[in-house]
Amino acid sequence: MNRIAAAVHGALIGCALIAAPAFAAYPDRPVKLIVPWAAGGDTDNIFRPYAPLLQKQLGQTVVIANIGGASGTKGAKEAKDSPADGYTLFAVHDYIHSTFYTGVADVNYSDFEPICLIATTPSVLTASPKTPWSDWKGLLADAKARPGQISVGATLGSTSHFFPALIEKAAGIKFKYVSYEGLAPRMNAILGGHTDLTDSNLTQKGKVDAGQLRFIAIAAEKRNAEIPNVPTLKELGVNVVYDVNRGLLAPKGTPGDVQAKLESSCAAAAKEPAFAEAMKKQGTEARFLGRKAYAEWLKKNDDLNRTISKDLGLLKR
Repeated sequence: MNRIAAAVHGALIGCALIAAPAFAAYPDRPVKLIVPWAAGGDTDNIFRPYAPLLQKQLGQTVVIANIGGASGTKGAKEAKDSPADGYTLFAVHDYIHSTFYTGVADVNYSDFEPICLIATTPSVLTASPKTPWSDWKGLLADAKARPGQISVGATLGSTSHFFPALIEKAAGIKFKYVSYEGLAPRMNAILGGHTDLTDSNLTQKGKVDAGQLRFIAIAAEKRNAEIPNVPTLKELGVNVVYDVNRGLLAPKGTPGDVQAKLESSCAAAAKEPAFAEAMKKQGTEARFLGRKAYAEWLKKNDDLNRTISKDLGLLKR
């Protein structure tokens, strides 16, 4: 190649390099985090303090989008149908399994890529102070005397349904379920005395202290230091341990390098002292699992929820 040809060839390569689009590193624009429940609910309250910490690690804005409806399945469907490019994340908890097996939803955890688990919240059986009993002994006696009459506010097919249903089965009693879409309306109902029981957690301690609610028992292996006078269900002879676990999923097919970036960012955000402090206020334990461990955990939890659905006579799939 002579000098003139070489010069032309070099110029053409230079032009081609200038003309070629530059692929920016992920992420180069805001990331949407779909929370499938209304603002102010437990899931929203956990991801609100987490989002800015994740945002700091990603170097891009993380925008929470509350998409409620259909026992959390409206948001799940939108997340599932979003582009698999890392710019849509899905805030999930155990309902993704329970609503699938009870036939409430046709979206399951396997429709997504697992990114990380970030928090675990033990459930607390909670009563209206308008009920004639103030402890498990009184509740149990009343439930046996009036089967199917004690009302429970629950989001059908979700964790707030499974938890009291497990208590029913273990204690040999029967409740009457009243359906509500998420935590906020459930709490409004029990605060107003329209229902007798519901599933809640330590975030309601202030209302308990004010006499607006009563904690009957916590579904943990041992008593919680924040509510030392509240017995565990196991202490009371009811062999039920139950918690709600929250994490992040991405649409199926999200590139591996994007998943890896999300995983490392999630890990760093979850280890921030500010997150642990925020979770303590939510009666929650900050608990991180990366992609591989979270995938294994999800599979086990999915199998467990299928078994529970079957045992409770709720299995539709």
